[in-house]
Amino acid sequence: MKVFGICASPRSATTEYVTKNALDKLKSHGFETSLFTCAGKTIKPCMHCDYCLKNKKCIIEDDMLEVYENLQEADGIILATPIQSGGISSNMAAIMDRTRALEAVDYNLLRGKIGMSIAVGGDRTGGQDFAHLKNITYFMIHGIIPVSGGPFGSNLGASFWSNDNMEDIKKDEYGMESLDRTLVEFEKFLKKYI
Repeated sequence: MKVFGICASPRSATTEYVTKNALDKLKSHGFETSLFTCAGKTIKPCMHCDYCLKNKKCIIEDDMLEVYENLQEADGIILATPIQSGGISSNMAAIMDRTRALEAVDYNLLRGKIGMSIAVGGDRTGGQDFAHLKNITYFMIHGIIPVSGGPFGSNLGASFWSNDNMEDIKKDEYGMESLDRTLVEFEKFLKKYI
């Protein structure tokens, strides 16, 4: 089974560290993994021009092509976002909106895949829950089954407090526990439904 992780941070830092950590754990359990990071990449916003509806592809040719390919091949999808303005990053919003072109090719392309959410905030309560809800809403709209870590500490997904530096996120034991709980459920769903 293949898991595709999207790190929607514009820089190689804390969100990428956590996403790689999650994918490494899955890889050690026998999953094939791949990572797309927005750092150094170009993902332009959707123009809602409807070109994809008529031509079965996006009019914009940028690094989103790699995301399209991996989304199609994946059994599980991890959406990892830094918190920006109390919610998901602009990169994550662009990726979500641009998925419209993929489903113009096949409406059911993402249905039945398993999804999990990771949110990394500079503050403990900087908007992680709002980001999770947006990721979960995206999953539901596209027929992806959203998975959380359960009702005790990772209700919506894995939540981190980075304090905007790498050393502090490595010390965030609560965040790592929420990641581990969410990964356990994510693996169960992948093995049960895929």
